[in-house]
Amino acid sequence: MAASLCIVPSLYFSSQPYKRFEIKTAGNTYGTFFRATTFGESHGAGIGCVVDGCPPRLPLSEADIQLELDRRRPGQNKGTTPREEADACQISSGITDGLTTGSPIKVEVFNTNTRGSDYSEMSKVYRPSHADATYDFKYGLRSIEGGGRSSARETIGRVAAGAIAKKILKQFSGTEVLAYTSRVHKVVLPEDLVDYDTLTLDQVESNIVRCPNPEYAEKMIAAIDAVRESGDSAGGIVTCIVRNVPRGLGSPVFDKLSADLAKAVVSVPASIGFEFGSGFAGSCMTGSEHNDEFYIDENGRIRTKTNRSGGIQGGISNGEIISMKIAFKPTPTINKKQKTVTRDKHETELIFPGRQEPCVAPRAVPVVEAMVAMVLVDQLMAQYAQCMLFPINPTLQEP
Repeated sequence: MAASLCIVPSLYFSSQPYKRFEIKTAGNTYGTFFRATTFGESHGAGIGCVVDGCPPRLPLSEADIQLELDRRRPGQNKGTTPREEADACQISSGITDGLTTGSPIKVEVFNTNTRGSDYSEMSKVYRPSHADATYDFKYGLRSIEGGGRSSARETIGRVAAGAIAKKILKQFSGTEVLAYTSRVHKVVLPEDLVDYDTLTLDQVESNIVRCPNPEYAEKMIAAIDAVRESGDSAGGIVTCIVRNVPRGLGSPVFDKLSADLAKAVVSVPASIGFEFGSGFAGSCMTGSEHNDEFYIDENGRIRTKTNRSGGIQGGISNGEIISMKIAFKPTPTINKKQKTVTRDKHETELIFPGRQEPCVAPRAVPVVEAMVAMVLVDQLMAQYAQCMLFPINPTLQEP
């Protein structure tokens, strides 16, 4: 009898214990050269990040990171979730005498104001448009309280890592990443009311919705108040700009700077859309209307007269201001009766009894900045790894 051949795939499932493989949670790390891994759940013991690849000898303290964490902290006003947390961070590795050592940096924030009882019903019922059902579909189990990893509280780790990335950019090239709320529900801030060259953090932080225009800030606050009082929620748009961007960041084809930025910001909880430069409006123009013509400025640098490309051409930064917009959906957790199903497949109705956030856009501002900063640092390191090993062409390239 001829011997039979059994081909066993490298990954398979079997009821036999010694052949059993478990698929573990993945997708918790962003970056190639500058890598940030976030950890923790909304109502667990703590939440934070581990940053690997940070250059050594960067001055860094907990105060640097705390400044950014305070911007995303909940409970600051009636427009955010009423959960009150100090979000005080602790750095437990990677720093010596106030300088980074080049080894992994662990930043952690311990949770204190947890209210797991608010979520007792969530163990049986799926919240509409939330991640409850899809987490069960994927993993077969989930962390009930606060949504676990799907909670916006996961962004603590992103903001902490982004604070480090921001400091690298500022020290290296004077690069500034600034975001602001440009839309809440039907209130839209006209682009011509914001000067990208002179916009400051103080202007953004001057009101609770982080809109740099006082008149439109009041309109946005009123819109949020209206949906909050009715037990509902509203969506919004965050605009982000980057000034003093090094040229040459990004690679052709799959690792374009625009593609990396899109992935990073659309990974932020509740984000549902992304555009850079002229965005979708550019698709309504002709080539002659949309093209950014070149000229030589007073310093002998090649510049563009307009910036419909949003500072990125061919997936590579051209040195102009990078501009992008990120859309955020209405918060799915609302205080209105909704039809849903239970985990054991029975139709029912639900009114969530816990804490709601009427509009996530204002609090997403520092999170967007953090993700953009991480992308830029990662691409900056890639640029030096590939294109700066040998003498540069000083007429075209910048050190």
